[in-house]
Amino acid sequence: MICVSVSEKDPKRIVEIANSAEMAEIRIDLCGLNEETVVEVFSNIKKPTIATCRPQYCDDKKRAVLLNTAIVSGASFVDLEIESAEDFKSQVKVVAKKNNCKCIISYHNYENTPSIEELKAIVEECRAQGADIPKIATTAKSRKDAARVLSLYSEYSDLVALAMGLEGKITRVANLFLGSPFSFAAIDDAHATAGGQLTVEQMNICRSIIK
Repeated sequence: MICVSVSEKDPKRIVEIANSAEMAEIRIDLCGLNEETVVEVFSNIKKPTIATCRPQYCDDKKRAVLLNTAIVSGASFVDLEIESAEDFKSQVKVVAKKNNCKCIISYHNYENTPSIEELKAIVEECRAQGADIPKIATTAKSRKDAARVLSLYSEYSDLVALAMGLEGKITRVANLFLGSPFSFAAIDDAHATAGGQLTVEQMNICRSIIK
């Protein structure tokens, strides 16, 4: 599935975009949502959703409240950073389990792409931390970096692996054909939430050609 990363500020617009997509990641941090608007958004979306709130937005206590509110309000997945405090992750994982919400443990590297041995160790660490779906997002400086990220699919399933940046664009489409349950896209060029992110339209064109 193509998962639209949503960063809109207007709750009604967030719901509109999400319900028009196959799947949506609601960036609670970029959308600037509070508890009330989290309930409004997640309770009105009829498609699968990922609740994401990066640590730059607020402290872990507040993040846990926002993510737990999203889960109780209907989020299908919750994204927790691999480096986040264990107490924070534990609180959210307990609520997720009670509400049949799958847990994504995510690793982001904005500088480079580690060796294949390091990448495999990161996947295993995500699993050890309770990930239903590990997410690996590195930065590709070359096509070899992109190929290395995609090579993870030769050994793992139920994994979202991609590379950010111009050299990583191919991974955002190719991963869908190698076993990734979903890949991220922007509603349009102005609302990309990561480097090299394609739009939904571009993703659909690529997907239709490859099919």
